[in-house]
Amino acid sequence: MVKEPFAESSKSKNFKIAVLASTNGTDLQAIIDEMKKGLMPGISLVAVISNKKDCGALEKAYANSVPAIFINPENKTHEEFDMEIAKILEEKQTDLIVLVGYMRILSSAFVRKFPHRIINVHPSLIPKYSGQNFFNKGVHEAVLKAGEKETGMTIHYVDENIDTGDIILQKTCPVLPNDTPETLKTRVQDLEKKWYPEAIRQLAKEYGKTG
Repeated sequence: MVKEPFAESSKSKNFKIAVLASTNGTDLQAIIDEMKKGLMPGISLVAVISNKKDCGALEKAYANSVPAIFINPENKTHEEFDMEIAKILEEKQTDLIVLVGYMRILSSAFVRKFPHRIINVHPSLIPKYSGQNFFNKGVHEAVLKAGEKETGMTIHYVDENIDTGDIILQKTCPVLPNDTPETLKTRVQDLEKKWYPEAIRQLAKEYGKTG
């Protein structure tokens, strides 16, 4: 799998990540907690950017002294909005863009601007229960309806389609007989909170930014 080099403009030894988020930011908090524990050496969180002014992710960023940026999508085309984000990411010399409950589909122009530099976590074992019609609790409802015995989460690169980018890692968990969409969501999120920070660490090492 051929990967594009990360931002050549970044002269810092730190591996700079930025988070795009629209919802509560549960996985964002897990990343911040790992940083606070000293478990992500050489990795810095340079911004949390959201299209939702009052979302939990921005609140978590404020509470942890991380630059929190709201960008209003009103009266902007899809590409105009994305290019506004791109400008901020470039100014901050971002190495990796991390999607955390980001409820907008990125424009092709944005994805092409950051090849193999955008990652996402999806709450199923891609290719199962992925694509445009599967998001949030609906994924877990579909898993239960199908009678699956196992589910999990997938961390993958973002390409110009939905949930089709190269897989970085997958982790599984059981589907229990008495599960509801809510209990299954919690179990999958536990996987996300453990493995999203680890995936970022792996990528930082892979691209020579950390030891």
